[in-house]
Amino acid sequence: MKRGQYSTHIPEKTKRMRDWTGVKVSLVVYGALQTAAGLAMFEGAWRGSLLAASGIAIIVLVLIVSFVKKADEWERMIVLRFGKFHSVRGPGLFFLIPIADRVGSIIDIRIRIMDFSAQNILTADSVTVNVDAFAFWLVWDPQKAALEVEDYEEAVALASKAGLRNAVCGNTLSVFLEEGDLIEKQIQAEVDKQTTNWGITVQYVEIHDIQIPEALQESLARLAKAEREKKSRILLAEAEIEIAKRLETAVSVYAANEPAMKLKILSILNEGLKAGNSMMLVPNSITEELKSGAVFGLEALNELRKK
Repeated sequence: MKRGQYSTHIPEKTKRMRDWTGVKVSLVVYGALQTAAGLAMFEGAWRGSLLAASGIAIIVLVLIVSFVKKADEWERMIVLRFGKFHSVRGPGLFFLIPIADRVGSIIDIRIRIMDFSAQNILTADSVTVNVDAFAFWLVWDPQKAALEVEDYEEAVALASKAGLRNAVCGNTLSVFLEEGDLIEKQIQAEVDKQTTNWGITVQYVEIHDIQIPEALQESLARLAKAEREKKSRILLAEAEIEIAKRLETAVSVYAANEPAMKLKILSILNEGLKAGNSMMLVPNSITEELKSGAVFGLEALNELRKK
């Protein structure tokens, strides 16, 4: 963010207002005096004196009107009296004492958004990155913002850049990528610590772009892929262990309860029949456990063998 982008201590709007006010007042005074002098010379002393008094009254009225100021709802004006701070005025209409008072600066108290960046900064693990961020900030004390720092807008920008650079240099790239919320809070706290003395608070900081070298991007992509495969295999192994534990529990339950085992065998055979299988291979141990030749017509088969 360039230094020339921000206003000086006295905003350009205030400078233009002061300059044009002086020019207008000077022109009015000069015209009124010329008119009064001309009329006094050519139309008689009495009539000229009357018109001169009218001209003076007009001058006074113009001066009064020129020192009536108006501030918008979001503006606060710093009033100086003989060069010293006097008060903060606004919003609405207010009056200044001619010659004694002037508006030193106009402060905008609305929330502002500011972009800032850190280019070619080394992280703690020596990786060059470019980081772009933005901050939401506002002026909560117009007096401090006007008197404590020459250009509060530029000061906030430079403090934000410094906070971002410190955050990048103090953390590794992995931390910067994975824990962005913590980094943003770190930057906000560091900047807000400086700007509080200027009557300014930083409400929120967000990092919206991080650029790293292309070669490193490919390496990080491979690393992320390997990490995903590692996690998937670990999850599969954990699932197998869980299944084995469940089966072990089931075996102990069936071993202790013979009727339950027989019911389980019948359930398995029933599921096979529902699947529409035309042929099923049934171990002899199953028929022996069931002690029934009626399963699948095995009793009829045994009678045929006896004959």
